[in-house]
Amino acid sequence: MCDALQLPIVDLSSPDRFSTANSIRQACIDHGFFYLVNHGVDEEFVNKVFEQSSKFFSLPIEEKMKVIIKNYNGYSPLFAGKLDTTLSTKGDSKEGFYVSQLAGDLNQWPLEEDLPSWRSTIETYYQLLSAGTKLLSLIALSLKLDEDFFEKVGAFNEPLASLGLLHYPGEVDSSNEEIYGASAHSDFGMLTLLVTNGVQGLQICREKSEQPQVWEDVPSKSGAFIVNIGDMMERWTNCLFRSTLHRVLPP
Repeated sequence: MCDALQLPIVDLSSPDRFSTANSIRQACIDHGFFYLVNHGVDEEFVNKVFEQSSKFFSLPIEEKMKVIIKNYNGYSPLFAGKLDTTLSTKGDSKEGFYVSQLAGDLNQWPLEEDLPSWRSTIETYYQLLSAGTKLLSLIALSLKLDEDFFEKVGAFNEPLASLGLLHYPGEVDSSNEEIYGASAHSDFGMLTLLVTNGVQGLQICREKSEQPQVWEDVPSKSGAFIVNIGDMMERWTNCLFRSTLHRVLPP
């Protein structure tokens, strides 16, 4: 049995930065997850990104395999990974396409003639995610640090940000094997910003060491990013902020 959860809402446009920082602090201590609204990324453009993402995942598998993942960039096929390695299942029921820093030549892209404007749309979206940089200044305040703390220590000098487009096809196996869209895991990085197209499936487990585990549904919220803390931030804060276990059920 899973209960629906109402996460805290953080308004990135609020002029009261200290109040916002306190809200983030409480959300990260209690849940490790929160909604971020008024983040500056236009919802109409986000919808365009979803449209372009859908076009790629609708390509024949032979076409998608031309940009198979290398150096953590490119296409990751169905069942290629399993986030919870304790499971005996064949893999998670999801496809992905991953993009890292735009400078250099590590990224792989579908041909322009196959998907016109696809690359430019995804690159623009990657650049728009500067909302994460603004959020980090508020996280610094929430930790009773100067708001430019992360900038001063060089965290923005060579930022390592990864953009992942994910497709969960739903039930694709008629066997009795339990299949997850994304099996239980915590994120290894500092911060994750997630946007969904309204399809439910995300669940969190706030007390990952307790048995039995209690899973709570995270409803999609129109126009909001779902933000969660990663393992690195949990470690940096000496476990004050929690990197919460989460999973995705097949739609």
